Amino acid sequence: MKDGPPIAGIAALIGDRARADILMALMAGQALTATELSEVAGITKQTVSAHLAKLLDAKLLAMQSQGRHRYFRLADPDVADLIERLTGVAQRTGAARLKPGPREPALRKARVCYDHLAGELGVLVLDGFEKRRFVRRMDDQLELTRRGVEFCESLGLDLETARGRRPLCRPCLDWSVRRNHLAGVLGAAVLEHCYAKGWAKRVPGTRVVQFTAAGERAFRERFAP
Repeated sequence: MKDGPPIAGIAALIGDRARADILMALMAGQALTATELSEVAGITKQTVSAHLAKLLDAKLLAMQSQGRHRYFRLADPDVADLIERLTGVAQRTGAARLKPGPREPALRKARVCYDHLAGELGVLVLDGFEKRRFVRRMDDQLELTRRGVEFCESLGLDLETARGRRPLCRPCLDWSVRRNHLAGVLGAAVLEHCYAKGWAKRVPGTRVVQFTAAGERAFRERFAP
């Protein structure tokens, strides 16, 4: 007896190299045009259009039109979570890109995972929240405690504006550290706080989040266990 929705179709979509490259490029949380995605995947504009159509039909991507341009992004955080977990499995099984570069250590230290902080510093945030009892485990989910609410309010974190139906906080398995970092509305708010304070910035064209020396010290003082 076959239970649940079929996964073969989704697996086949993600398993194509060009489509996998498109999805990985969008893990930075930015919306990109078909032209930009064709360059990332190393394919023609005509070919990328066919791939994008399939990903849109499968609801892995969403599209937004602005003037004459169409922008593509991951459909929702669940898709980002799936790609992050697949990246972890690929890493564990020894899969590697043909051209590992100097940014690899930087990716492992701090990077964007859709809209929140991942890597060593992202895991550090969740460790700090748990050890200081700002969040509690509820099965496989997280719940912000009263103490956690007070801490977030003291930082001026906005946890309501972008809430919608998104979870307030949830664990996200980190592919490089292989432990959970903090995702959800709270995870996104922490990353925005780092940008607003001038502690860190995105490295253009990558998922790397680069902290200044002073910014990393302030970050650790604020969030480390």
